[in-house]
Amino acid sequence: MTMRILAIDDEADVLHLLEVKLTKAGYQVTTARDGEEGVAKALAERPDLMIVDVMMPKKDGYQVVAEVKAQLGPQAPVILLLTARGQEADVIKGLSGGADDYIIKPFSPRELIERVKVALIRKGKLATP
Repeated sequence: MTMRILAIDDEADVLHLLEVKLTKAGYQVTTARDGEEGVAKALAERPDLMIVDVMMPKKDGYQVVAEVKAQLGPQAPVILLLTARGQEADVIKGLSGGADDYIIKPFSPRELIERVKVALIRKGKLATP
């Protein structure tokens, strides 16, 4: 079964990069351009994993994580925050708010793909290699 990933970012270039690299790695990728659209897609499509930017219009990444976790509970997808906000306080806020990992931009696409794989394995959604 192909793992489904929802990427949410207001930067078109970042979304395109995520879509290309993750699709090439074997994932089915859908995208959203702001937090509000991202929450709606997450609730409707129930992806296996979400990659969420923090600084976005309408709803920020922290709000997206909180809403998706509150609405889906134990059925919530694995959530990785991908953001330029790299201060320790930002990382702690993201992880304590329910994100499963926190990746700082600029990022290595290869590292991102490995972190996606590890997060899915940790949550039991993907078998170990």
